[in-house]
Amino acid sequence: MSLGTILLIVLILLLIGALPTWPHSRSWGFAPMGGLGLVVVVVLVLVLLGRL
Repeated sequence: MSLGTILLIVLILLLIGALPTWPHSRSWGFAPMGGLGLVVVVVLVLVLLGRL
């Protein structure tokens, strides 16, 4: 597995963990999910372009 694939998997797991359905993050709202979503999109584009 390449570094980009591992990084993408970790970021997707963080994105799932930031969902406000979990008891520890219910009061956070969607702010962490939006920021992590943006990071996942950027990393996905870099992986698809072969730059990462």
